[in-house]
Amino acid sequence: MIRLAIAEDHQSLIDGIKLLLEYEDNISIVGTANDGEALLDIVKLKQPNVVLTDIRMPKLDGISATKLIKNIDNKIKVLAFTMFDQTDAVQQMLKAGANGYILKNSTLEEVHKAILTVYKGENYFDANINTNILNTEAINKKKGILTKRQIEILQLIAQGKTSREIADILFIGIHTVDTHRKNMARILGLHGKGELLRYALDKKYRF
Repeated sequence: MIRLAIAEDHQSLIDGIKLLLEYEDNISIVGTANDGEALLDIVKLKQPNVVLTDIRMPKLDGISATKLIKNIDNKIKVLAFTMFDQTDAVQQMLKAGANGYILKNSTLEEVHKAILTVYKGENYFDANINTNILNTEAINKKKGILTKRQIEILQLIAQGKTSREIADILFIGIHTVDTHRKNMARILGLHGKGELLRYALDKKYRF
C-alpha cells in the first residue's frame, strides 16, 4: 500500500487528486497540506512513502521542504507537482532530492502513473520537461548554473539593491559584488547594462 501525502496551496487540486485516488486499492492518502510546514508535520507523524508537493507554497517552499523530508527519511519519494517547467526549477528540485517532476496541466491519470512510478524506485518526468537538462554533470558545464552566492546576489538585485547595498548586506567587498555581476552576465549569456536586473525581475520562478 502506497502511503501518499499531498501538499498544494490550492485545495481544489487536492480535492481532484483525492477524488481520482479514492477507489485505488494500492494508494492511501495519509494527509494533505496547504503549506510546507504542515507537510513536514504530516511526514513526521504519518510517515508516507510518497510525497506529492507543489514548489511555491506559503511558509516553506517545496524545495526547502524536499530537503528536510529527505533528511527525515531519504527513502521517502518526493514528486514535484508544479506549473514551473524552467530549467532552474527542475534542477533545484532534483538537487533537493526529488524523484520526479510533473506539471499541473497533466491529466490526473498521469499524476497517478507518476506516483506509482516513483514509489517503485524509478524517476518520473513530465513529457513536457526537456530531459536533456537532467544530466547534472553536463548542465554544470553549460551556461545557466549559478553558485549559491550568485543566487543570493541575484535575489538582492531583483529587490533593487545597488552593488554597495549588496556588499553591505552580505559583508563582502563591492569589487566582489561587481565581479559576481560580470560572471553572472557571462554565465547567463546576458549583454548590455540593466540586462541582469531585467533577468532577475522577469524570471517567473523565484529563487
